[in-house]
Amino acid sequence: MAPSVRERILAAGLERFHALGYDGCGVQEISDTAGVPKGSFYNHFKSKEELAIAVLDQYAASSQREILLDANLAPIDRIRRHFEFCLARHQQNGFDRGCLIANLTAESSTAVPDLQAALRSDLDRWTESLAAAVKAAQEIGQVRSDIKASELARFLVSSWEGCELRTKLTGDRGPLDDFFKMAFALLSNVGPHQL
Repeated sequence: MAPSVRERILAAGLERFHALGYDGCGVQEISDTAGVPKGSFYNHFKSKEELAIAVLDQYAASSQREILLDANLAPIDRIRRHFEFCLARHQQNGFDRGCLIANLTAESSTAVPDLQAALRSDLDRWTESLAAAVKAAQEIGQVRSDIKASELARFLVSSWEGCELRTKLTGDRGPLDDFFKMAFALLSNVGPHQL
């Protein structure tokens, strides 16, 4: 079944925002990429900001965050598999594109308040899911318990996003490999004096 006009615009928005950033492309370019008239864009989205929010929702939904809540996996494995999925996604897309969430966050300003609010909300939901996995891992001794699960989760998300921005700059996976090395050492069930 052929994608609908809305689906084509969403796919084009994802591709253009990921490749060029929010400010790097306009409605006309997105419409051209989707192969639809500019008027069709406005039949489905009121603005580029509204499209960016829909693209963000779609991107987040495809981030396999449900792995973090999978009770069939040991909690530490949930965390590792989630970030391994994120790494594989970047490898597939090319490391020079970075993460759409990090890119939009770096570019967002008070000129796009709804997008900023959507980004904050998405990062909060991601952090909460990660915190649930961290807390479950703490409860069975897989992760250190001298730091609150919510703080560890917030740090991991912020660190991952920062490493993704640096990966976009370097065009290779080195910063993400650093994340895995350092993040799982931090989570390790040992005291801070032993790290």
